[in-house]
Amino acid sequence: MAAAPARERRRKVAAATSGLRDLRIELAALNHRVGARVQLRDLDFDCLDVISRFGPISPTALAARMGVHAATMTGVLNRLEEGGWVTRDRAQADRRAVVLSTAPGRGREIYAEFEPMNSRMGQIFAEYTDDELDTIVGFLHKSAAAGRASSEQIAGSPLGGQVTASQAAKETRHATAI
Repeated sequence: MAAAPARERRRKVAAATSGLRDLRIELAALNHRVGARVQLRDLDFDCLDVISRFGPISPTALAARMGVHAATMTGVLNRLEEGGWVTRDRAQADRRAVVLSTAPGRGREIYAEFEPMNSRMGQIFAEYTDDELDTIVGFLHKSAAAGRASSEQIAGSPLGGQVTASQAAKETRHATAI
């Protein structure tokens, strides 16, 4: 009898894993299409999202977060700056260092492209109670942290897959602002 609950659990975990893979594919396709409409390459679009969510950020930290070589990042940042998507400014703490921020106003263009998805997501969120949404948010944060830790482990990051307290706090503030 004990095998039946264990089998059901494995089936549910496999279904959740499959659902995450399906979501990743659909979001990648959506992001690719939105990026094409605003004339951003996939990597450029991903970098812009990281700058938007976690900036100001240094080019070195962005390259590490994205897992790309510094020379590749230079090309990405040149395109983003030429397109008016980001600004490079001097860091307040060290005027020799540069930090990246999103340029004011351009984000509205991307937001408008995501309106159909945001509307659909709003309808889905309306189906859940606040407690259920808390559970979903917790699952998503843990899943994102697991992905980041795995990526850092593969890269041999000095963080060893650990998320800093400031990163976790910033992500939590962002999630509650949505």
